[in-house]
Amino acid sequence: MAFGWKLYGDGKTLPLGEAVAPDERLSWPRTVGIGAQHVVAMFGATFVFPLLMGLDPNLAIMMSGVATILFLLIVQGKVPSYLGSSASFVGGVVAVRAAGGSDADVLGALLVSGVVLALVGVLIHVAGVRAINKVLPPAVTGAVVMLIGFNLAPVATGTYWPQDQWVALATMTFVIVASLLLRGFLARISILLGLVFGYLLSVFLDWTAGPLGATDADRVNFDAVSEAPWFGLPEFTTPSFSVNFSLLVLPAVIALVAENAGHVKAVAEMTRRDLDPVIGRAVFADGAATVLATSVGGSPTTTYAENIGVMAATRVYSTAAYYVAAVVAIALGLVPKFGEVINAIPGGVLGGITVVLYGMIGLLGAKIWKENRVDFANPINLVPLAAGIVIAVGNSGNDAPLLQITDDFSLGGISLGTIVAVVGWHLARALAPAEMKESLLREGPHPAAGSTFGHVHGEEVGTTASSGEADRPTG
Repeated sequence: MAFGWKLYGDGKTLPLGEAVAPDERLSWPRTVGIGAQHVVAMFGATFVFPLLMGLDPNLAIMMSGVATILFLLIVQGKVPSYLGSSASFVGGVVAVRAAGGSDADVLGALLVSGVVLALVGVLIHVAGVRAINKVLPPAVTGAVVMLIGFNLAPVATGTYWPQDQWVALATMTFVIVASLLLRGFLARISILLGLVFGYLLSVFLDWTAGPLGATDADRVNFDAVSEAPWFGLPEFTTPSFSVNFSLLVLPAVIALVAENAGHVKAVAEMTRRDLDPVIGRAVFADGAATVLATSVGGSPTTTYAENIGVMAATRVYSTAAYYVAAVVAIALGLVPKFGEVINAIPGGVLGGITVVLYGMIGLLGAKIWKENRVDFANPINLVPLAAGIVIAVGNSGNDAPLLQITDDFSLGGISLGTIVAVVGWHLARALAPAEMKESLLREGPHPAAGSTFGHVHGEEVGTTASSGEADRPTG
């Protein structure tokens, strides 16, 4: 089913405890309203992550709408979901730029990752989810998610935060307080609210305190906003390809496989449908959407926990609402003035946002471990994963790689850390005595967890979205 939704009841009322299925819809005015909620839910993360990767946020938002439509068509409307910009690639992209990569190099590396993700989706569809879980058990997946997040720490504290330390501190504090005191939908967009707060605070300080002392420049510069037209196409960029740069970004595919599988499990739980047969198709769709988006200069995509939260709150799982959200996103991408407003976000605001986001990504790797009862008394888990994490975090922000293989090919940071974690874990398991291997059999998800996979993107990782988590912010 792709189109042709059945009208639910009278299209107006939703009885207590009932839900609108993916192939149903409410009246179109109500469907448009719910679609608008999905736009707000995805909005903050979808333009923040392209900014952090140095990509065009306006184009990213437009392509997120295109990607969502492609995803819904590939999964045949069985998995309601929005595809926004992925945080999992930020660390790899930062490494590419540190190595001298241009926008085209970044996009080429991201496109290659999209191809690999699509191929993994085909493999899952043929072999089943369990086959992937054997290659990427929760211990390894958690480690990769953790090293991706913590590898970014120098970017938050060394690049953005120093640009305006007091605005960064205020923004960070606002996000922390908002995530604790707000409830429901507002809690889920605490990052977006924090960004708006920091933006307005910066404008206020420009008016009252004057320019920043170190640079003698305004915190917010609206010159580009006033010069930009209201309507027009974003600027497209053609990717270029490099094996070295591609290897820096590829580890994010591990996180995306986990994220997509976790999101499909969450939707299956909420809609009370068996969607395991669709997981491979969903992973393939995300890979295909990433290829499409990055081929023109957009941001890599992923399914969004924020929008799953909107579904949990409204109990409306209609894919019609997602088509509405996608069309709105495409329309926003055709407003260059809107894109320049985003580009004018001060660095200090991004500093306050990124210390929270990057830390969340790292700690959510630990959440995968906790909810899958990973035993770190077992050297199979402890030794190789410890080595991989330290390699990735210790080499972050360094120009020199840890392993120079040829004059043109080297490994370090996230790429080498991921290889050590994945290959090292399987090597340790192969060489370990029988009692250590038997200990691994006692690991697995708690009954309440619902999935050995998790989701990353600012976000939540490691479980399906239960009703108890519906009020928690995910970025």
